[in-house]
Formats: sequence, C-alpha cells, structure tokens
Amino acid sequence: MTVTWEELGWERLAAGVGRCRLPGWDCTVGLVVGQGTALLIDAGSSLGEGARLRAQAEAFTGHRVTHLALTHPHFDHVFGAAAFAGAEVFGAVGIDTVFTARHAREGLRADAVRNGLEADSADEAMESLTPPRHHVSGEWTLDLGGGRQVLLANVGPGHTAHDLAVLVPGAPEVVFCGDLVEESGEPQAGPDAVPSHWPAALDRLLDLGGEDALYVPGHGAVVDAAFVRAQRDALATRFGVS
Repeated sequence: MTVTWEELGWERLAAGVGRCRLPGWDCTVGLVVGQGTALLIDAGSSLGEGARLRAQAEAFTGHRVTHLALTHPHFDHVFGAAAFAGAEVFGAVGIDTVFTARHAREGLRADAVRNGLEADSADEAMESLTPPRHHVSGEWTLDLGGGRQVLLANVGPGHTAHDLAVLVPGAPEVVFCGDLVEESGEPQAGPDAVPSHWPAALDRLLDLGGEDALYVPGHGAVVDAAFVRAQRDALATRFGVS
C-alpha cells in the first residue's frame, strides 16, 4: 500500500515530484516518479540515511529507486549512495576523481567528521562509495517512462568543479539546483569551489528553468527565479566577477 507525500513528511512540488529536507544539515533530497521508475536526487549523508530514503521512496512509489542523480560530491549529498544498489547513478563528468583519488577521498571524509558526522559512519560510507556509472557532460535527457522525461545538466563549475542540475518539465517546471543555490544561509564556497564561474552557472540554471519555474536549493526553502537572480548578483559582487 503506497503512502502520500504528506505521510512521508515530504513536500509535493508537482505531479509525481517531491522533496524532503533532511535533519542535521538541512540537505534537500528530491524524488521524481516515472512509470515503474523513480529518480532520487542526492542520497543523504550516511548509509543509514540513504537506507531510510530508499524505504520512503519505495513506500511512495511501490517499487525500487531505479535512478540516482548526485548534484555534487559533498558528503551530505553522496554518502548514502551505496544504499541504492542496482540504481543507475549519474554525476557530472569528473566527479569520479573525487570518489577515487586518495587525497580527495580523505578530504571528503575529513569534511564529514569536521561537520559532525560520526567517524564510524564516515568510514562506512567511504568504504562503500563508488563513482557514478554515468558521467554527464553537457545535457542528458533521461526517459523515466509514462511520458516523463527529465534533463540532467552539467551547469558548473561553481559550488564545486562538478555541479549537476536536474530539470523536471511540467507545470510548474522544477529545477533541482544542488548547492549552487542555498536559501537557508549564504552559499558556501569551500576550497573546491570555482567562484569565477559560479554566477555563470546560475545564469545557466535560469536559462533552464525560466521565470516561472520552482528552484529547489540544496539547503532551504523552494525559491523563484528572482531569488536565484539576486543570489547570482550577490555572488558576482562577492567574488568580483561579472
């Protein structure tokens, strides 16, 4: 027996499209339902959190998660990925270097522990973390069946060197932005950010969604095009780029 978005504690954005805000780091996870398919957008901060997301998605759809899109390689978005065995996993081209290079993996684990993830959970996630099978360069149209298609777009670099956005066409259109857009605080620019390209990445997001889309940030409430445009201008001023 399936359940509703509300019973799951998720927010419905459009027909067959929803998201939840996870505890701890207020990270957004999205779900897009197709015909016998389900696309999850980001995977949570640990294997335990990933398993809970998988169970919720299965309870809502009545079937397993078939596709997983990772918006960028930060622990709170990817450490639950191994909980989705059998799913087709997508990431921006180059993301595999973060998952395989020793220094990058160590940095990912250290960031998780520094931000409050228990060391055992971080170690467990790192041991099971594998690169996405599908690397998106440019745009990739994903057919989920039943007339539902989504567009995966490599819009970065910006927040990281490997930023992936997900556009779900419809009324309204929904754009999952990852941490290129943040509503609950100032966008975080860590050592792996590419500030000189970040405003241009937001321009590409706006081109994707248009004026009437719902823009889903990596952290915080859903926003509109005006918010994204204002954040784009603030980042340009902050980093001294046009």
